[in-house]
Amino acid sequence: MKNNEITILGAGLIGSLMAIYLKRQGLEVSIYDKRPDKRKTPYYEGGRSINMALSHRGWKSLEQVGLKDKVLPLAIPMYGRKVHDEHGGTNFIPYGKEGEAIYSISRGKFNQMLAEEAERLGAKLSFEHKALDVDFQNQEITFETPEGTLKKIAPVIIGADGAYSSLRMAMQKQIRFNYKQEYISHGYKELTIPATADGEFAMDPNALHIWPRGKFMLIALPNPDKSFTCTLFLPFEGSKVCFEKINDEGDLESVFKNYFDDAYQLMPDLKTEYFKNPTAALINIECYPWVQGQSLLLGDASHAMVPFYGQGMNCGFEDCNILNALIDKYGHNSWDLVFEKFQKKRKPDTDAICQLAMENFIEMRDSVADPKFLLRKKIEAKLYELYPNDWIPLYSMVTFSDMGYAEAYAQGKLQEAMMDKVMADPLITENWNKLDYEDIINKMETAKAV
Repeated sequence: MKNNEITILGAGLIGSLMAIYLKRQGLEVSIYDKRPDKRKTPYYEGGRSINMALSHRGWKSLEQVGLKDKVLPLAIPMYGRKVHDEHGGTNFIPYGKEGEAIYSISRGKFNQMLAEEAERLGAKLSFEHKALDVDFQNQEITFETPEGTLKKIAPVIIGADGAYSSLRMAMQKQIRFNYKQEYISHGYKELTIPATADGEFAMDPNALHIWPRGKFMLIALPNPDKSFTCTLFLPFEGSKVCFEKINDEGDLESVFKNYFDDAYQLMPDLKTEYFKNPTAALINIECYPWVQGQSLLLGDASHAMVPFYGQGMNCGFEDCNILNALIDKYGHNSWDLVFEKFQKKRKPDTDAICQLAMENFIEMRDSVADPKFLLRKKIEAKLYELYPNDWIPLYSMVTFSDMGYAEAYAQGKLQEAMMDKVMADPLITENWNKLDYEDIINKMETAKAV
């Protein structure tokens, strides 16, 4: 068996980028995907998407493989959250320092570009190949194809086949495989704010728009065609406002007029889209080990997360980058070692970002509407401005730096405890601009040393 033959399951964003890295290593790469090839049999891909938010970790990986300039025209910078209240007022909260942005990018075109780049470099793509089983002893994959069942010997397998990974399912049948999945109580539905009649953006295109309403929310991200992809997050059932209770156009109109009226005025196709588009679930997955023999789980297959920190794709791209660095270090004939080092290094970080994504859901739907939360962000921004090396907001550590997610999480918890003390002052609203920022930093340093 030749160790420089790599089989990738999944031609999504992560599988395609990993194939590009491996082809640049001079390896033979075959990608198998269960879906049809969209270029030959185009099918409607809208209706079930949350635009991706591409940030530093993702850009860094794209730059490494020379694709940054190709991707930039597909992406729109968003410099902060624009929070919409129930009366149509808005408040802008910057994401980081001036000029720092996350980028809205639509999954479909981006995915196609990455897959085509992998193919251009010599990767072989096979569509409508669904992995049914993997025999780890013989490194053999059984596929279901339109022509019937196909068996393939695969010396090295990388499973980048998403939250419902076939490779992971095969691993779950092995002994001592830990697996945990959790669906949150909310689902999501894709909607659209189209361009205006004169072909312009209906709202500020350089912000992530958010309508936080306590137990539910609406978000909107810009697209190059001047539309916005909106995502409605509601509980499935058991709440005053939930998917279960929206049964007809009257129910829908009532919810939108009551809670999202300014958005409602910009959504001429709301009723058609709402009842046509599926309601999708949100899942968090943790498992271990990610390795069985010479097979490895990557991206969502090993750590699917809810989308509320905008790090799912960025984390998956960082997986590719880290795995590639280990291949550089240990070579093409040490897959056992490379895979083992990868899972040990990466697991604490992916656990941390999965946890952060869960916690950020509560912040997005609830806290961002709270004046105290806005004040808290203002104080944190001031600390960052005055002491950029001693106080980096958690969001900046996660989104605009290379710091490991686990380290960012631990540092963020220390800062959160310090900010809780600052915000506990009953007169903080009046006195926040008289705070002794140096004292806060000194206390922070003491807490770190303990």
